[in-house]
Amino acid sequence: MFEEVDKGDRIDKDSYQRYLPELRVNLINAQYELRDAGFSVIILIAGDDRIAANDLINTLNEWMDARYIRTHVFPAPSDEERERPRFWRYWRALPANGSIALFVGAWAMNPIAEQIFGDADKKEFSNRLEHIRRFEQALADDGTVLLKFWLHLPEKAHRKRARASRHDDSKELLDDTDWKIYKSLDKALPLGEKLIRATSTGSCPWQIIDSSNKQHRNITVATSILETITGRLETPRPRTRKRPGKASAECLSGPLDDVNLSARLDYDDYKSQLHQYQKKIHSRTLDARHQGQTSVLVFEGWDAAGKGGTIRRITRAMHARDYQIVPIAAPTDEELAHHYLWRFWRHLPRAGKVIIFDRSWYGRVLVERVEGFATPEEWQRAFEEINDFEALLAECGINIQKFWLHIDPDEQLRRFQAREKTDYKKYKITEEDYRNRERWDDYVCAVNDMVKRTSTPQASWHLVSANNKRWARVQILKIFAKSLKRN
Repeated sequence: MFEEVDKGDRIDKDSYQRYLPELRVNLINAQYELRDAGFSVIILIAGDDRIAANDLINTLNEWMDARYIRTHVFPAPSDEERERPRFWRYWRALPANGSIALFVGAWAMNPIAEQIFGDADKKEFSNRLEHIRRFEQALADDGTVLLKFWLHLPEKAHRKRARASRHDDSKELLDDTDWKIYKSLDKALPLGEKLIRATSTGSCPWQIIDSSNKQHRNITVATSILETITGRLETPRPRTRKRPGKASAECLSGPLDDVNLSARLDYDDYKSQLHQYQKKIHSRTLDARHQGQTSVLVFEGWDAAGKGGTIRRITRAMHARDYQIVPIAAPTDEELAHHYLWRFWRHLPRAGKVIIFDRSWYGRVLVERVEGFATPEEWQRAFEEINDFEALLAECGINIQKFWLHIDPDEQLRRFQAREKTDYKKYKITEEDYRNRERWDDYVCAVNDMVKRTSTPQASWHLVSANNKRWARVQILKIFAKSLKRN
């Protein structure tokens, strides 16, 4: 792969100066047109030529308006980053629609460095490449333009530049990590080829650039950026959103059929078991804090199913410093300008905490699906995106517990009517709650589909009978307490 690039192309200085003025004008114009567009641009600069990467980044910031470009360099992870899943720092840095971000090395170079320095085995390397492919595909499917440039310097030029930089007092001095990689080119280049082959797809291809000729490198990269942005601006993606058809009988049959809604717990047993499991949660979350064990609790369910009351019984057993509740409502303008998973990645806590999502990323395959806020293509691909997201959490050692609180339509109506008669609960009832009841079968279909397609060994669904609130609360506290012991 790199042998062909080693032959290299060249642009002489006179041609470079002729190309440059018009290219820079067009780049600036495209950048300003992008600001009103409904997509973002990520430029990933990676490869085996660190010096060329630094120079290229400075050049791009000079040729375009640097005020509207965010450059992200990712050195070794900080303590804060190590306490979260690998891709957390990349998701946080994703640009909003209408903007450009330059990512240096990032998810492309980290797995290679880990292989060279012995921090990961071959199986982990392959697993990382698969996560990278899915991550990039998720961004591309959501509309992000992802341009990936691998800067390659022929080996002879590598050795010469490395020797020269040792005695160079300029800004091009190499750090210790660079020297280690340069000394391990025989290992690094084959790993680079594996990464490129595994993650170069139709929507996110790699462009391998010979970095030995500065003029050729700069013109090639800048022209590719310009052509890709202008091409996308001229052909905006259509987004047709419509509600799906009525639920079929086949779709209505599924995991929810197995929930025993007649389950009950009398008051005395409830008080006894509630105290028992709250006590266990109290002690085990203290242990989890000291051990750095993070838990993510996901609560989904019908309106008035009792999510809020159950969450209160859980948090009452914990120290306030150990948990955070994240209520999920309609996305804000800032959140709509990013991939739908972005707002959930942002909330992931440091090690030892419990984060509780009152509704979650499953809105994409539930309310957004049923109400037509997401296209069929968007919610259908979300199943794989969600599974990969949760797999990354599990690989980081996070304890994931997902609960669906299930009630029947009659019980829901009774609770709605009771809320309307209670002064401090009236705010919970809206016309939309009653309107949603009209699409009950559509939601049953969506929930059955969700459970079947996103129950995995590391993040299975707990379908909880919630017609009796006491029963539901005790079951959920019991499951959470047991999961803490297991971890």
